[in-house]
Amino acid sequence: MKNPPELSTPSASTLGADIPQVTARAKVLGRAMYAGDIKVPGMLHGKVLRSPYPHARIVSIDVSEALALPGVKAVLTGADAPRAMWGVHHKERRILAEGVVRFAGEEVAAVAATTEEIARDALDLIRVEYEELPAILSTEEAMDEEAPGVHPGRNNISHEIRFERGDADAGFASAHVIHEATYDTHAQYPGYLEPMGTVATIDPEGRLVVWTSTQSITQARLRLAAALERPISSIRVLQATTGGGFGGKMVEDANNLIAGLLAVKTGKPVRVVNNRLEDFLACCSSVPERITLKLGMDRDGIIVAKDVRIIAECGAYSGLSAEVMHVTAMRSDNMHRNPNVRSHATLVYTNNPPHGAFRGFGGTQMQFALNSHIHTMAGMLGLDPIEIHKRNAIRKGDVSIHGWEIGSTGLVECIDQATQALDWEAKRKAPKSNGPKKRGVGMAAAMHVSGNRTIGNWDGSTVVVKINEDGRVFIMSGECDMGQGAMTMLSQVVAHELDLPLSHVLVLQPDTDTSPIAIGSLASRVTIAAGNAAIVAGRMARDKLFALASKQWNVPVEQLKLAGGAVFVADAPERRATIAELAKLHVWTHGGEGIQVSGTWDAKTVMHDDKVYGNIAPAYSFAAQAVEVEVDTETGQVTVLDSYVSDDCGKALNPIAIHGQTNGATVQAFGWALYEQLQLDNGRLMNGNFADYTMATADAVPLLRGGFVESNDPNGPYGAKGASETAILPGAPAIANAVFDAVGVRITELPITPEKILSALRAKKEEEKETRHA
Repeated sequence: MKNPPELSTPSASTLGADIPQVTARAKVLGRAMYAGDIKVPGMLHGKVLRSPYPHARIVSIDVSEALALPGVKAVLTGADAPRAMWGVHHKERRILAEGVVRFAGEEVAAVAATTEEIARDALDLIRVEYEELPAILSTEEAMDEEAPGVHPGRNNISHEIRFERGDADAGFASAHVIHEATYDTHAQYPGYLEPMGTVATIDPEGRLVVWTSTQSITQARLRLAAALERPISSIRVLQATTGGGFGGKMVEDANNLIAGLLAVKTGKPVRVVNNRLEDFLACCSSVPERITLKLGMDRDGIIVAKDVRIIAECGAYSGLSAEVMHVTAMRSDNMHRNPNVRSHATLVYTNNPPHGAFRGFGGTQMQFALNSHIHTMAGMLGLDPIEIHKRNAIRKGDVSIHGWEIGSTGLVECIDQATQALDWEAKRKAPKSNGPKKRGVGMAAAMHVSGNRTIGNWDGSTVVVKINEDGRVFIMSGECDMGQGAMTMLSQVVAHELDLPLSHVLVLQPDTDTSPIAIGSLASRVTIAAGNAAIVAGRMARDKLFALASKQWNVPVEQLKLAGGAVFVADAPERRATIAELAKLHVWTHGGEGIQVSGTWDAKTVMHDDKVYGNIAPAYSFAAQAVEVEVDTETGQVTVLDSYVSDDCGKALNPIAIHGQTNGATVQAFGWALYEQLQLDNGRLMNGNFADYTMATADAVPLLRGGFVESNDPNGPYGAKGASETAILPGAPAIANAVFDAVGVRITELPITPEKILSALRAKKEEEKETRHA
């Protein structure tokens, strides 16, 4: 007897297929609820007064005129805020500044009013008397022994890292060629479409309820509880639809703290949504770093020694900058087999706006230096940089110099895929034009983590699966979707495990009252951690269905199958029950208990020790990029003509989504390399808007090409690991290397502007003239 069609034909799994994100429809129809869209009856509007000075003493604040303005319900200053300090490791920041402001843009007062216009008008009526103080605006000033501390009672070193593996001096002594250079990398604003926003209210039980744009509801709640001095259970955080994060919406901004404080003080709902200038001032930009890199290689281009010195700037508050610098100092060591490494990194305070987490998280800074360096040394040795990368590449099964266990790597394959797609060999050999416009090609390679055991010795995730009585499934997870596709990935996994159509699975809004605790969307961890937890939960739910069917039919579980939305006996498929029927039956045979399971997965990784040794991630991702540029030697303009990014994602669960995210990372890298730069004048931001802060636009970007290497990681869900974040790392050095190939000048300070190109070309011309006359 043939199986009925509905049983013999399983639902088409979407794993590996190009599918739209499950959140796409709500977004394109304008139905997605961002924080700025949320309206609560009686809601007030919050606005923030910010310091105009990078460093000043607050002599007095008079809020009487602002309070007298009709419609104003509260005007708060530092004196009205809890005494607790907030921060990541250094608890050094108040919700509203009190006594001293330490950067231009720091929050000094907050207003809640019946309309946004009244709140803005009230800010103009707050009278603040400042005594301007000397400001430290550079790392050189900060590190001067006689410099006053940005924070009283301590020097300006926020964090310091030192380590050595092997014998770097012996490695350099054995080297055939040694090269040392210094590279300067600058801060980049995340540039997400949706500025930070929060709605906070007090519910009937007196609990603080917060809807906010965030990458981690768990960490947002912890920070709110600490800063507002409230029990964790008295706070509920829900993730509003989040329009991009790129690291900027982690735990370093004060937006939801101020909204929460205003709600607590007024007892009313309050919405605080940054305008773009406010967001530029409030959001941490990436960490600017000066990297002095020294490499030694043998005649074949094998790296035998590496020495790194880093001076990084966190701005007025440390935030996550120490962790970012940690990544710069050591992550790139793990992509090569070099046994001799020495590193010394110093993070310093200034009175500039704070820096912190950003996509790539410290990897971009070092990869710019390292890949530029490798390209330079390839020229010194007469080798193709591709060969140096491939000869030094870490391999599957290796344990890196810092104890990282490499379960999968597609690094060599990524290099081959990207360079072959660009026709690397032919274009490198092509003669240069005699005209003013010169073409060149460049490439770079990089690695990143997929997960990172550095928070509380846990890097896992928990996913709850609930089967409803109609056979549809709810998924509850605390991991946040900020546009990268977390909800789609979770839907795909559970739908696959239960053989359901994707439309029958719904991921509920992350909510600290109902969602499991989750670290959040960072370190490319959600696919590998939550994806594996979703597999566990999906299979637990399936086992519940099988156990019930087995008992009802008196059939061993081993004889049951699940397909097409039903459980049936493999040898007697007419004996069947739909998932909906079994879910209803479970309620009535288990005292009203529905089918709900909780699946947890935690990587078998090891936190690094005090010498930064340990296998901190379950998987490691790799990428390579090759570009072709055209440099106009008369104007200095650099145009990217072609780009190909190859991304080792383990297994592409949704290729079109990865392509989209990879393309976004690529464009962000173009912006950092060529266009974006925060302009500070005496510590004050001068270009905090999209008119003056120049990002890469459509006419500056070529057709974005790319592909995948599926290395099938043994720890990943179906072989998958983090994708797309690694893709931001090789862009800037690939462009710098292509510029060198085109016109023979090495730009070591980002961004690569026309002025720097022209200056370097003039210097090159003068040097050539002096050489001829020597």
